[in-house]
Amino acid sequence: MAEHTSSSITIEAAPADVMGVIADFARYPEWTGEVKEAEVLSTDAEGRAEQVRLVLDAGAIKDDHTLAYTWTGSNEVSWTLVKSQMLRALDGTYLLAAAGDATEVTYRLTVDVKIPMLGMIKRKAEKVIIDRALAGLKKRVESGAAAQSEG
Repeated sequence: MAEHTSSSITIEAAPADVMGVIADFARYPEWTGEVKEAEVLSTDAEGRAEQVRLVLDAGAIKDDHTLAYTWTGSNEVSWTLVKSQMLRALDGTYLLAAAGDATEVTYRLTVDVKIPMLGMIKRKAEKVIIDRALAGLKKRVESGAAAQSEG
C-alpha cells in the first residue's frame, strides 16, 4: 500500500460552508493554484459530483486526469483516480469536524506517478499540494466566497 501524506487546518466557518466550497469544482481554478481547469462529468442523485476532470499543474506534476468522488454523509468526501496521463494513483480525502464555531479540515493524499520518482520527492509534492489546497480553502471560505457563489 502506498504511503499517504496528511495535514489539517482550522477554518473559521461551519462544516457546511467549508464543504460547499470543496464541492464547487467549477470554481477550483479561482482558488487552487494547481487546478487550471475543472469539469464535472457526472453527478449523483443529490447533484454532487461523481466524476470530475481536472487539469493540474503542480510544478513537478502536470496532468489531465479524471477523479471519482465518494461522499460520506455531509462531512467527508474522498476520491480515487479513474484515468490519467502521468499518474498511477491520486487518492485523497477531505474530512471535516466541527470545532466550536470553526471546522477542523483534514486532507489526506496519496500520489503515485508513472515515471520513476524518489519517494521523498513524491511526499514533498503531496505536502505542497495539501498545504496549498488547505491554505487556499481557508482563504476562500473565510473571505465569504462560498456565500457569493450561491448567490
